[in-house]
Amino acid sequence: MSTTLEQTEQTRRRCFGILQDWLQSCTRRGRISRNTIAVGIVVLDHLRQGCPVSGADVISDGGEVRGSRGGLGDTLEKYGVNRKYLKEVTTRQAPQDGQRLFEDFEWGEILIDLSSDDKDKLLNDLIEELADRARDWLRRQNLKLTIDRKHSPSAWIRIILEGAKGRSGGVVEQHLVGAKLEKRFTDIPIPNYPAHAADAQTERPGDFAVQNIVYHVTGAPGRSVIQKCAINLKQGQHPILLVPQDQEYKASVLADDEGVGAQISIISIENFLALNIIELSTGEGVDFFHVLQDIVAIYNRRLEEVETDLSLQIDVR
Repeated sequence: MSTTLEQTEQTRRRCFGILQDWLQSCTRRGRISRNTIAVGIVVLDHLRQGCPVSGADVISDGGEVRGSRGGLGDTLEKYGVNRKYLKEVTTRQAPQDGQRLFEDFEWGEILIDLSSDDKDKLLNDLIEELADRARDWLRRQNLKLTIDRKHSPSAWIRIILEGAKGRSGGVVEQHLVGAKLEKRFTDIPIPNYPAHAADAQTERPGDFAVQNIVYHVTGAPGRSVIQKCAINLKQGQHPILLVPQDQEYKASVLADDEGVGAQISIISIENFLALNIIELSTGEGVDFFHVLQDIVAIYNRRLEEVETDLSLQIDVR
């Protein structure tokens, strides 16, 4: 009996070591993506349902871990993780991470000597290790920002963008612009897409289109967004490229290199939003901060409609 207990404990230690080594191997630029955590939960759930498994049963013809897209929300909630953590595993790296985890566990072969109860408990504990990370991510605080009413609207927008730096990845910038457009053009529907949905996937000319004007929003302008602006010009549309203030010069240089510098409007996000706050406050007969609060409320609603990282909701005080 003691030998059996010792073997069980050895297997537990080995499995937790495998999981930790896998997590370490999946750490990129100091962080582990939600896609990786989610696919890890799906892999271990497959093993918990019955192992060993065959690759043909758990890996699709396209190389994805089965259940990492359709049904992911149900699997997450099964282990106490809100389905808002991730709608589906989408990154190119995640399927490779998932297959490596199957391989590290030898497709479940290393667990076959355990009793059914011990195997189930071990796999549940391993999943809990990942689920804890997911729940910690979901508990992250909103962007709570203190605004000095004596400062200018452009200074307020700078504070918001600075507060989101390192967390936004372009999400805050896009949805702030979307909120501003919705506030400004009350009679025109402003579409709402996840910030990382590619233009080609959604068949749209840019992030937002209002009549023949196309808005492109980015926190880090590159050659590809300038080329999209050039396509807009060929289609008779006027592109407006919105970037953080400290990226305006870079965007202008790139546009000149592509030969479209004089044809597209490059505006800082700070000035674009600030000027509209000033104009809207004048038109509505309210103070600047009231308009900012309206835009933030619209931003929070739009974010909740299409994004999973709700910690990017903004609370201005």
